[in-house]
Amino acid sequence: MDDRIFALCAAGPLPMTPATRLAELVFPSQTNHHGTLFGGATLALMDRAAYIAATRHARVPMVTVAMESADFHRPVLPGQLAEVTAQVSRQGDTSVVVETELIAEDLMTGKRERAVTGRFIMVGTGDRFSPPRSNAPAAPQEEGTSFVEVVFPDVANHRDILFGGNALSMMGKAAFIAATRHCRKTVVMAASERIDFRAPVKVGEFAELSARVVMAGRSSMSVEVRLTVENPLSGEREESALGRFVMVAVGGGGKPVDVPPRLTEPVAG
Repeated sequence: MDDRIFALCAAGPLPMTPATRLAELVFPSQTNHHGTLFGGATLALMDRAAYIAATRHARVPMVTVAMESADFHRPVLPGQLAEVTAQVSRQGDTSVVVETELIAEDLMTGKRERAVTGRFIMVGTGDRFSPPRSNAPAAPQEEGTSFVEVVFPDVANHRDILFGGNALSMMGKAAFIAATRHCRKTVVMAASERIDFRAPVKVGEFAELSARVVMAGRSSMSVEVRLTVENPLSGEREESALGRFVMVAVGGGGKPVDVPPRLTEPVAG
């Protein structure tokens, strides 16, 4: 047995740390001939979440050395939101075990079902690490929609910085999810208001998106989206971009339809 994995066998359980959350909209191009999300695409999404959770826990470069289990409970269909949460449950000298869960959400009804669960072993590629075994409770979830992405070279320019257009794509996806969850109807983007880019996001860094509906009219919603860049090794975080998008709910024939009012005041910040 590999020494790195052997070291994990003696590892103790940890209090469940705050979860890392990824979100992907499932398109027909990602499905098989049965019309369900490919198993390989599902595992890739869960592995990505495990990588981010493990790196956030240890703050050292991590790689996947094993997938202990993967249980498929139900298929994920086109049009659904595949939301993956990942949490570190055990820690060794150089390794961690990450528990992952994929929830399939029907954005039109709000129905959420467990689709896949899995367990990954991640190993640090540098020296041994000793992250604190904190008993602190998970941070409270902010109002709205939030998820994290890893920036890969294919979405970056020649200076290894995330393209502005790709940043807008991420922000637009967050706005779409938040607006759809608010009204549970088909939504389209009608406009984008001022977008301020304040700090670059580099290849290998984490881009965390948070979106919330701050105003609702008869058929339109104004969604504030914040992009925060996180250094995976230091944990340092900085606001990278902030903007607002106008999303409109549409019905048959693409005509605007009514949306619920926003009943609470937006959180300042």
